Amino acid sequence: MVAYTFYASDNRVRRYAESLVKRGDSVDVISLAHPGETGTTVLNGVRIYPIQKRAMNETGKFDYFFRTSLFLVRSFLFLTRRHVRARYDLIHVHSVPDYEVFSALIPKLFGAKIILDIHDIVPEFYAGKFKTTEASSIFKALILIEKLCCMFSDHVVISNDLWAHTLTRRSVRKAKCTTILNYPDPAIFRRREVPRDANAPFTLVYPGTLNWHQGLDIAIKAMALVIKQEPMAELHIYGRGPEESNLKRLTESLSLTGAVKFKGNLSLEDVVVKMESADAGVVPKRASGFGNEAFSTKIFEFMALDVPVIVSRTKIDQFYFNDSLVMFFEPDSVNDLADKIIGCIRDRALGTRLIQNTRAFIQEYSWEVKKDMYFKLVDSLVA
Repeated sequence: MVAYTFYASDNRVRRYAESLVKRGDSVDVISLAHPGETGTTVLNGVRIYPIQKRAMNETGKFDYFFRTSLFLVRSFLFLTRRHVRARYDLIHVHSVPDYEVFSALIPKLFGAKIILDIHDIVPEFYAGKFKTTEASSIFKALILIEKLCCMFSDHVVISNDLWAHTLTRRSVRKAKCTTILNYPDPAIFRRREVPRDANAPFTLVYPGTLNWHQGLDIAIKAMALVIKQEPMAELHIYGRGPEESNLKRLTESLSLTGAVKFKGNLSLEDVVVKMESADAGVVPKRASGFGNEAFSTKIFEFMALDVPVIVSRTKIDQFYFNDSLVMFFEPDSVNDLADKIIGCIRDRALGTRLIQNTRAFIQEYSWEVKKDMYFKLVDSLVA
């Protein structure tokens, strides 16, 4: 596995790697390191090689491109050395960025099979992150890179059905592409019966990267309205990202430091406990651009933990969910989100009904049910 991510907190990469180890495969992960993290570690049988540190503080296009390109060079050298010593059968490269797949060039020349796993579709991701348009030359260049990366790969995995339609229309044949959603792994996302204090504030939780398209500023502004009617409500934000400083300034300007709390990064196991102890989860994505079609695995994860979710009514979320499963609010609407949060606080039976409705649904959309799809893909490539 090669991924420009922090392995311990990345559910999608961990789910693949640990599932393969459990069935008897040998798995290495080449990934990022947090500042201060050094050396090879082993987590649940997976060997982790953190080859590059990353602070979540990219300030512009060049900064982001430089860091991902440096990771490409380092992972290329690492994979080449490792492959010479003991050949890999399969290299599963996780995008973003797509061009990281070329780190596996030498192993591919010597027979290794390559999976390109597109977590976020890069041209649209880039346009959303750096406020460019589809008419820009950079966007068109990224589509060309996407096509080249798909051609280089033996198979392409894409993370939702809307993006599968886009990708197979412009960059890869349908027969060479498989859709695998971010299904929650019940080995991690299972109820631990975390006790809840009946006298504690109503706690709303967001776990994830702090990017602009995630709409955390909308949730913070909504909290300013919520606490006027429900002063004991709190929003807890777990994660880091490029918008963190802006979000903290917004929180301070609205005098919400007691109601909106930034908790930083936690390991996947630790953040699961915080998610389960929440009264509700919130996914406040914008419906414009990238966020409209970016599937949020957090919704599945909250469902697996019996936590009701308040969700922006985006195109992708309407594709998979309905009002019996989540509490929708109108995208970008601070007032509607505030109304839904207040409604959830005052009508606890509503949350209970959503939980009951999602239990059968999430059993079908569980990694335990879907993982054979991935195993069959792996085995077909290395047979």
